[in-house]
Amino acid sequence: MTSKELLYVEDALGHEQYFQMQCKTAASQIQDEDLKQCVQQMAEKHRKLFQSFYGLL
Repeated sequence: MTSKELLYVEDALGHEQYFQMQCKTAASQIQDEDLKQCVQQMAEKHRKLFQSFYGLL
C-alpha cells in the first residue's frame, strides 16, 4: 500500500468513527422508537464500515 493510499484509509477510518459517534449521540436524544432504531442501525453500519477499512491495514 502506498503512503497516499494509507492516507485515504486513515481518512476513511476517521470519517466512519465520526459518523458512528454522531449517530449514537443522535439516537440517545431521539424519542420516536422507530426513528431511534433507524439511527442505531446507521451507527452499526458505520461500525462495520470502520472494521472493513481497518481490515485493510
